[in-house]
Amino acid sequence: MEKLSIFKQVMTDELTAVEGVLKRVDDNSKDYSNIIDSIVNLKGRLIFTGVGKSGHIGEKLAATFASTGTPSFFVHATEAMHGDLGMITKNDLVIDISNSGETKESIAPIDPIHRIGAKIIALTGNKDSTLAKKSDYLLEVHVDGEADKFNLAPTNSSTAVLVTGDALAITVSELKGFSEKNFGMFHPGGALGKRLLEEGAI
Repeated sequence: MEKLSIFKQVMTDELTAVEGVLKRVDDNSKDYSNIIDSIVNLKGRLIFTGVGKSGHIGEKLAATFASTGTPSFFVHATEAMHGDLGMITKNDLVIDISNSGETKESIAPIDPIHRIGAKIIALTGNKDSTLAKKSDYLLEVHVDGEADKFNLAPTNSSTAVLVTGDALAITVSELKGFSEKNFGMFHPGGALGKRLLEEGAI
């Protein structure tokens, strides 16, 4: 059953990658704490940017933050350099996602964003990268390798970033006192909205 062995090994690799990030949270507790505080006290919006798989993860995380009480949206790093920087204000906080921290499209908006006056969180696996050094905050999410046999396809790294971002979103939401009623206001449609309406949460 080689096919199932491969399947199970990928899942095991991703779980191991997340466990490795979790173990390093205590080692970087001050960085995590400062970033959580900066989001909780944010006066503007939380904006995610990136390209490729990092961009897709950024889109998902922006949606999660927005649905749990933190105004948030995604700006594609390439489009940012062609007018979408106008979506960013000096009161905003930008999370720039790049596993290597050297992706040219993710590095390019850093100086323009700083000229606007917004601060940047580098969400990267490389603490010595250009992105990490040029950002205001560093959230290091390092994995030792990817799950495919060529160590190329973003798998372990993207999963680790997704889990880290989800943990941030829920932590911030709870610290801000986000309630079931608040959640219901942002989810009036579908089965979830129906259930919350029936329970009187909306």
